[in-house]
Amino acid sequence: MTDNEKADGDRRVGRRSRVLKIAGLTLAGALVLGVATAGWAYWHLNNNIKSVDIDSALGANRPAKAVTTPSASASASAAPVPTGSVNILVLGSDSRSGKENQALGGGDSSGARSDTAMVVHIDAGRKKATIVSIPRDTLVTRPSCPLKSGGSTSVAYNAMFNSAYSVGGPVCAVKTVESITDVRMDHYIEIDFAGFAKLVNALGGVTVTTTEDIDDDDSHLHLKKGTHHLSGKQALALARTRHGIGDGSDLGRIGLQQMLVKALLTQISSHDLLTDPTKLYEVTDAVTDSLTTDTGLDSLSELISLGESLKGLSADAVKTITMPVVTAPSDPNRVVAKEPAASELWESLK
Repeated sequence: MTDNEKADGDRRVGRRSRVLKIAGLTLAGALVLGVATAGWAYWHLNNNIKSVDIDSALGANRPAKAVTTPSASASASAAPVPTGSVNILVLGSDSRSGKENQALGGGDSSGARSDTAMVVHIDAGRKKATIVSIPRDTLVTRPSCPLKSGGSTSVAYNAMFNSAYSVGGPVCAVKTVESITDVRMDHYIEIDFAGFAKLVNALGGVTVTTTEDIDDDDSHLHLKKGTHHLSGKQALALARTRHGIGDGSDLGRIGLQQMLVKALLTQISSHDLLTDPTKLYEVTDAVTDSLTTDTGLDSLSELISLGESLKGLSADAVKTITMPVVTAPSDPNRVVAKEPAASELWESLK
């Protein structure tokens, strides 16, 4: 081999070495950037979640807690997936907090109300669930509730159910539900108007079928009877509609809300979010950005664990009902629990 040939070979080896080094540095940089981006995304989503320490606020004077058992199939190295029954109080808040909620027509500026209240009971095994709606116009005995500022509220008789949230926030909402049901709420989840609309949009909308025309100027919703694919803003208007259907009471609105819940579950199950990281992030960001939970669900890992435990739960296995009520003797515009039917329903969820 001549000196020139040797020099050419050394140059080629040098170029390959430089190319490999650049490729290696580029790959390393991409991996570091990917890890950093994933770390930032996790931090961002985790910090989206707001929480309330309901257990500490309410103490031990509460209904008995259901025993949650781990999955027998959970590996020794992985966190066990819970399979016991669980009860979750889910509230939809009509807060005007923030520009997005104001634009979507939240409650009055003096505070927020629990516009929607559902007790979600998931059976042991996590394959079936029952969602019980509590009409916000139900007259109840509202118990004394602790306040963040210290002290407590007074017991209130013949108070509207949704006033609990107004006077004492999530803690009082949970205590009031437990007092009228004698069922322990294991978790609390609250989502506001903007969060609900963003979730629907992130999922690409929801498809619902109405059995009558809806013409409600208050919610700005006008739909002909039939099947419709709704945007987030339209779905929110449907959830708030009461004057454009039936007798204009809260009971008609509850039926629409329950239909929306089933439609959302169907839409979520139609997406394989784990194979679409962009869609998964968009949906998770929409949920967590407007979410308030108890401290047992205030991290992504805890929410993921709950989600993992519900993988076998299909929309068809979710039953939606309304707490049995009758017209209140004191006010034709209010309702009270119908007994013994209401007590029998709550007993079945223990």
